Amino acid sequence: MISVSGRKWEEKKTNKNSIEKVKQDYNFSYILSKLVISRKFDQTELSGIDNHLDLNNIFLENSDFEKSIDLVCNSLNNKEKICILGDYDVDGSAATSLFVRFFESIKHPFFYYIPDREKDGYGATKKLFQKLILSKPRLIIMVDCGSTSNEAIDFLNVNNIKSLIIDHHEINKPFPKANAIINPKKDTGYINYDYLCATTLVYFFLDLLFKKIKLKIKITDYLIYVLLATVCDVMPLRKVNRLIALVALKNFDINKNIAFNELFNLNNKKNKLNVSDLGYLIGPILNAGGRLGKSSYATELLSSDDPKIVNIKSNKLIELNNKRKEIEALTLDEIDFQILENENKNVIIYYNPNINEGLIGIIAARLKDYFNKPSIVITNSNGLLKGSARSVYNYNIGRTIKSSLDDNIIINGGGHNMAAGFTLKKCNLKKFEKFILNHFSKTGIKQNHTLLYDAEVSSLVFNMSFYNDIKKLEPFGTGNPAPTFLLKDLKVIKATILKNKHISMILKSKAGFSIKSISFNSVNNKVGEYLLNYKDTLNVIGQFNENIWNNKKTLQLTIRDVIL
Repeated sequence: MISVSGRKWEEKKTNKNSIEKVKQDYNFSYILSKLVISRKFDQTELSGIDNHLDLNNIFLENSDFEKSIDLVCNSLNNKEKICILGDYDVDGSAATSLFVRFFESIKHPFFYYIPDREKDGYGATKKLFQKLILSKPRLIIMVDCGSTSNEAIDFLNVNNIKSLIIDHHEINKPFPKANAIINPKKDTGYINYDYLCATTLVYFFLDLLFKKIKLKIKITDYLIYVLLATVCDVMPLRKVNRLIALVALKNFDINKNIAFNELFNLNNKKNKLNVSDLGYLIGPILNAGGRLGKSSYATELLSSDDPKIVNIKSNKLIELNNKRKEIEALTLDEIDFQILENENKNVIIYYNPNINEGLIGIIAARLKDYFNKPSIVITNSNGLLKGSARSVYNYNIGRTIKSSLDDNIIINGGGHNMAAGFTLKKCNLKKFEKFILNHFSKTGIKQNHTLLYDAEVSSLVFNMSFYNDIKKLEPFGTGNPAPTFLLKDLKVIKATILKNKHISMILKSKAGFSIKSISFNSVNNKVGEYLLNYKDTLNVIGQFNENIWNNKKTLQLTIRDVIL
């Protein structure tokens, strides 16, 4: 089916026998059984839908964790000063804040450093360590960075400074000669957990460390930081991550977390915290500091319980995020999307020397979402080029960037499945573009621009009982998207334009059943044109969700597309 916006839609293919088996084995409804089959839920995930599962430490007796714990315990016992080096994104800031809270609680000498994106560049470098060792740390803990910092680690070793890396980015042999490395991608027995972000690894590390030193800190109070980092780093909300999300959201009391509470109050939010809040409200605010020259603000906010500090940092980050939105809008307005579409490349590679360096990642994400292709945005930076990449679910962009580093096409770089960053010389730009496109072609991945919906349903299922059934798969996010449905033969009545960009309406079925609906950002596009003007019946692709207004919950259909 081709929609009015030119997209091709098909129903997801699922095996009917498999659906019936799940339906019988777990006493699920047909639609819930179909959804878990199409998402390929494993046995543990299926068992966890209607049952409470405990979040146990999955790294008990893991040799990398044991070695790392012994390393830190040795520094604690010898009262050695420790430095924490974190990345400037949410994952790095959240992971760093967990360590900050730990060292402050035991009054151990430490300091932390979040690199400035423009002045320091990304991650652990020899140049950065030359500055940090002036503060005389005896151990440097790198979180969300360090996996490709061989030269920097060699520098620490020459200076007799111990090092620990806790990271989830791509790592190749020979590994950095750190005293200990926790990274599932080392492929040393726990690579099946390579979908965990750095904050998750730090959380499990600290949980084991607390037990070893018999420290009575309730680390589960900060499980929400793990979920925040997981969502913002676009990690799949599946398996352990889904369990973390369920436990974190169930137990989280925003009134007991001063930072989250302040951000909610400043944004006039009254609802219970959800995944969408983390990804679209709190995450962008925290990331704004790293994008616009205030890289330590997020860590300062997440690691503080001082109301004055929290208020100051929250307001400053919100201000920076508003500035980021303005710059982003201006940057996107300058991009000719039609030219990029006509180029028809498997990977979008966009170079503009004038883009703010702190925004290349978010612009890459916008291009990725628009074209549904891996996207790379490159800008000028101090005589070199800086690039940021965002990928689609089935293409590991971090591995590609690492391969370009191995082939000496870029100066440095790294990443994970969904995101990466790099630096290269301007003279190598064409060579880099050719390498990326060739690398994608060799993977054999075929670009499929067909969009999939989960099932065709009758308008009669638009009720809370049906909605509560599909809600059993929450939380929705990367790897576990909100279910999408096709509803046929509906007429639009009472269409209203909201804020000059959204359309609110009632859809009425032939049986006279009414569906409250909304279509976001559809004014002035084809979907909006048909919703406002088409008088005959039409079919819609959409998602069910709750609309909360004045503390009242109502069911709403969010329209994604229209099919005649």
